Amino acid sequence: MPDDPVSERNADLERPLDTLSTRAIIGVMNRADAGVAERVAEHLDELGRAIDAVAARMRDGGRLIYLGAGTSGRLAQVDAVECVPTFNLPEGMVLAIVAGGRESLERSTEEAEDDESAGQQAVAAHDVGARDAVVGISASGQTPFVVGGLGAARERGALTVSITCNRDTALSRLAHHAVEVEVGPEIVAGSTRLKAGTAQKMVLNMISTATMVSLGKTYGGLMVDVQPRNQKLRARALRVVVQATGAMQDEAAAALDGADDDAKVAIVTLSTKCAPAHAREVLARAGGSVRRALELSK
Repeated sequence: MPDDPVSERNADLERPLDTLSTRAIIGVMNRADAGVAERVAEHLDELGRAIDAVAARMRDGGRLIYLGAGTSGRLAQVDAVECVPTFNLPEGMVLAIVAGGRESLERSTEEAEDDESAGQQAVAAHDVGARDAVVGISASGQTPFVVGGLGAARERGALTVSITCNRDTALSRLAHHAVEVEVGPEIVAGSTRLKAGTAQKMVLNMISTATMVSLGKTYGGLMVDVQPRNQKLRARALRVVVQATGAMQDEAAAALDGADDDAKVAIVTLSTKCAPAHAREVLARAGGSVRRALELSK
């Protein structure tokens, strides 16, 4: 690992941060954030290979497991939780193991990240195995909890991926796929919730979204696997069916009702003019992919 981690240095500013006006401070932050996407773009080839490997494990029945501490862990938890309603996943198919457990999501428990054995134990407690993909997230790449957990996951045969903001780190060396997004020093030294956190959120978005697309959880850019658990999501499911099929709203609503609010079944039913039971059967043969189901129905 570099002797002087970029996350621990101040960004170079023409004037000290605490001498700037509020408008100038947020201008500096905005310009800093603007470069984060460029840094992420430098690593899309490796990230794409990692995502393909993750999708292959999940296609075989494995899980996507995030491993993080502090800001990294909280960002991972946000991404994992959102996968359930967005892509209609069973609970536990995408999950986050966070140093300090649930308590750390509500208040700072930074001391928990120093326990390497706790990371190892958490991986064992979740029965991580060869079908799983484990993504370790640490800005510095040296967080003991994450390093311990990712090492244990690799020993248990899991696919391992690392997301860091430094090069050649302990975490990277444990990963089958290392994504090292060097965003440079923060304007507040060591505050990795800033550029590093932004980069991590971008990468997590890509991992979960591209994996789910690969698994047939979308049709085009439509959220066809959405779980309509509330009024907003029911309205979204209806819009999805209308957009996917070109049906009138009342026809789409009737199809959704007949499909027990399953947008995929409603789309196949309307598009092929078949019964919901047959649509479910074709979707099952297509591995849940609407596009493949429609191709099978031709």
